[in-house]
Amino acid sequence: MCRTFARYNRWMNDKVYATAARLTDEERKRDRGAFFGSIHKTLNHILVADRIWLGRLAGRVPEPGDIGVDGIKALDQEIASDFDELRRERERTDGTIDVWAEALTAETLAGTLSIVRKGKVMPAVPVWWAAMQLFNHQTHHRGQVTTLLFQAGQDPGSTDLFAMLMQEAAISLA
Repeated sequence: MCRTFARYNRWMNDKVYATAARLTDEERKRDRGAFFGSIHKTLNHILVADRIWLGRLAGRVPEPGDIGVDGIKALDQEIASDFDELRRERERTDGTIDVWAEALTAETLAGTLSIVRKGKVMPAVPVWWAAMQLFNHQTHHRGQVTTLLFQAGQDPGSTDLFAMLMQEAAISLA
């Protein structure tokens, strides 16, 4: 399942970023009343959260006061103000997710994970919980982005996991 969700993550990110690229920078950054405000800021947030969870899944511990490794201090911390740079960082992180998912074993998923946030050690949780959080969080916020894209007059097409699987199997949904 994690490998399938990693493929879905990349498939959807490619679609969402390609659709967002049709907008002007001003349109992408316009506050549309979403939780993170704009399309750009919501895409940025997804990337920030992915990096937090990937750090945790890799067993990396953030510096005291940080919520994620590599200096992540806030869920709305800006990774990149430039859309093309944000897109490159997204692709790089998707590559990391792909490699992580390919290396997963049933034993790894059955293990436990210790999470450190702002220097505080939280109770250990099953690794599979963290894996599902990684993928569910992406889907949740990409759903918000697709709504914002629709409001901006852009249609990313089907967003269903089933559509991706059918496409991979070369089965027409028509």
